[in-house]
Amino acid sequence: QVQLVESGGGLVQAGGSLRLSCAASGTIFSINTMGWYRQAPGKQRELVASMAKGGSTNYADSVKGRFTISRDNAKNTVYLQMNSLKPEDTAVYYCNALLFGANYWGQGTQVTSSS
Repeated sequence: QVQLVESGGGLVQAGGSLRLSCAASGTIFSINTMGWYRQAPGKQRELVASMAKGGSTNYADSVKGRFTISRDNAKNTVYLQMNSLKPEDTAVYYCNALLFGANYWGQGTQVTSSS
């Protein structure tokens, strides 16, 4: 079992920055991939960025060059640095962990980028 707690969302003007954090607890040593997804009103949840245990990363095309995912294994925390935010980045952002083929989710944190 894995518990995920996100923080760092908020309201920011377009062009601004935010950093999301996700602290993991539980059976964390077996976590392979951690990542961030988002869901805007009326849309499906989509992958934003992910990082495997070995350090390889994957980004949605829409955020490449603006968002950076990082992982602090000592703190069992994954971060999402979001720069040059756009109104279309507005969504609830969810932390995700993949463990033995099962997905675990945080409670979500709202990110709003105003134009």
